[in-house]
Amino acid sequence: MSDLSFHLDDSAGDSSGARTYRADMVVPCFNEEEVLGHAIPTILAYMRGLVARTDNRLGGFRLILVDDGSHDATWTIIGDFATRELEVEGLKLSRNFGHQSAMLAGLAVTDADVVLTMDADLQDDLNAIAAMVAAHEAGAHLSLGVRNDRATDSLGKKGWANGYYRLLSLLGIKIIENHADFRLMSRTALDALLQYREVNLFLRGLIPTLGFTVTLVPYKRAARAAGETKYTLRKMLRLAVDGVTSFSVMPLRIIALTGALIFVGTMLATAWFLFGYFAHSASVVPGWASTVLPMLFLGGVQLLSIGVLGEYVGKIYMETKRRPRFIVEDATAADLSARLALAATIHAAA
Repeated sequence: MSDLSFHLDDSAGDSSGARTYRADMVVPCFNEEEVLGHAIPTILAYMRGLVARTDNRLGGFRLILVDDGSHDATWTIIGDFATRELEVEGLKLSRNFGHQSAMLAGLAVTDADVVLTMDADLQDDLNAIAAMVAAHEAGAHLSLGVRNDRATDSLGKKGWANGYYRLLSLLGIKIIENHADFRLMSRTALDALLQYREVNLFLRGLIPTLGFTVTLVPYKRAARAAGETKYTLRKMLRLAVDGVTSFSVMPLRIIALTGALIFVGTMLATAWFLFGYFAHSASVVPGWASTVLPMLFLGGVQLLSIGVLGEYVGKIYMETKRRPRFIVEDATAADLSARLALAATIHAAA
């Protein structure tokens, strides 16, 4: 385990049997003022009920809400709940660092035995958390929520999602299909995840690489409780590109293969032209249209190849600069100071 990881006292650790443990739930928020007033009480009520149903094996929980540079009243709402509810804590990032970085910020400051992650829109089924907790108590380090119904998605989004998962599979990328960011992680799994130092984060792709015991928990995803999705088409495309370029060099190999095929094709075409010129010179029409078409084709392939190469070079550029993946501006809980300092140490070394 990395010396930068959080260390628990002797009574903490991965739960098993009747051992009491604490769970934290990390929820990234970006301009979610419309839904938080309903989402926070709903989550608190469910988690309090879950503590009672586990006969206090789940000894307590905290709800860590991460404001990812919102421009509305999200932080004010989080602060209000934090003053009224003992289980609620909040982090405010200095700007919008993105969904994955905001989630990592919450994960970096938690010192719980078990950590849950979900979005603020209540589309993830809270009832699935009981199954995740049960799987953890049975020995699973990772309990991953997997959608078994896309009835709430548009036809275009369904096609995009299915095509994307097939593409990742063809490129040799191991990913849990229909799993987003609804999951439970043991302390052991979280400490392992915090050792990854990528600036370009794709958590749902990193999770399967940890290698711990995994349990898949199917659930039906609901419509948003309120507000509109903050995942625009541009953000979804960006996440899709990150998923490919962060875990596979196959696009680079496809470029090399394409270049080889074009070279072989060019040599064959050259041989054919030479044969036609010397053997049947009358049949060779000067200025034949195929002179232009190959030029256009090759130009398009070159531009595409440069774009793919540029994407990888850009990622290398961002990684070598070692900029922080998030910056915390404020926190609601006084006891977060030590955890924030440790998180800063982790990310300064990353």
